[in-house]
Amino acid sequence: MTPELPEGFQRVAQALAEQGHPHAPRWLDSAARTAQEAADALGVALGQIAKSVVFRRRCDDTAVLVVTSGDRRVDEKRVAALTGPLARADAGFVKARTGFSIGGVAPLGHVVPPLTLIDRELFRFDEVWAAAGHPHGVFRASPSELLRLTGAPAADVVQLP
Repeated sequence: MTPELPEGFQRVAQALAEQGHPHAPRWLDSAARTAQEAADALGVALGQIAKSVVFRRRCDDTAVLVVTSGDRRVDEKRVAALTGPLARADAGFVKARTGFSIGGVAPLGHVVPPLTLIDRELFRFDEVWAAAGHPHGVFRASPSELLRLTGAPAADVVQLP
């Protein structure tokens, strides 16, 4: 990695390389702070964006990271049933716990490893794109690779239609 790339992006690139992931992160010309912006920049379906949503577990202030499809909404009650009661995580909490700013939270390479859940809705796709530690950074993976990279379980945590 070159020194001019942000530290978070470099941390994700290193974590991917250490785990033998075949796809290095990609730097986008424009920021993709939302799933829609990422889908537009990559020319993929909104559901192929593996968006990261961070909550704060009330009992111990642990960060809870839910990675789900960009076209789905996380059901906080379904997540809480698996993790315990949750609260919203503000930008300061997200940055302090993950090392990433909102809009660039990657599924791996965190400062403090969060409790992570990978939503089963991602398995509708062969390939998904996740944030790589910065709003300009993304990397591709299969949903199964995300499970391997994070060590997280697959879970049903989105709102039902």
